[in-house]
Amino acid sequence: MGSRFKTDLAYIAGFLDGDGSMMLQVKRRSDTSRGVRFMATLCFYQDTRHATPLLWMRDILGIGYVSSRKDGMTELRINGFASVRKVLTLLSPYLRFKTVQANALAQACSILEEKKMRELSETDLRELVDLIFVIKEQNYKSSQTLTKELLLDRLNLTP
Repeated sequence: MGSRFKTDLAYIAGFLDGDGSMMLQVKRRSDTSRGVRFMATLCFYQDTRHATPLLWMRDILGIGYVSSRKDGMTELRINGFASVRKVLTLLSPYLRFKTVQANALAQACSILEEKKMRELSETDLRELVDLIFVIKEQNYKSSQTLTKELLLDRLNLTP
């Protein structure tokens, strides 16, 4: 790995630290055996007038898609357990402010990569819920009111 590539990764990590987000979401799905699916996402945001760096980042990382939103923002999104874990592995040495979220999301992606949804044990699911809340507690507070108890109930993990 050349020094230019490392410099590029450091820049991208700094961008993620400042204008990016890391998410592990639980989406309701009626077409799955558990009624939910997990979704891992890295997202980089930029004003649409200055979207060129997002295209450059996509080219450097070799993954993701860029889309413009109606509110004048453009985002680079990277989805999927293997893709997110790969990018976090590349960027982690250079992150300064979002290391806790990155470690939690990478750990969750490893669990979800190695097992199919129906193969996740109760212990796996409880660990994933804990990791979701590690990430959530480190992020800026949103107006969302999802509690740990509600998520455990959604996953049928309540007594």
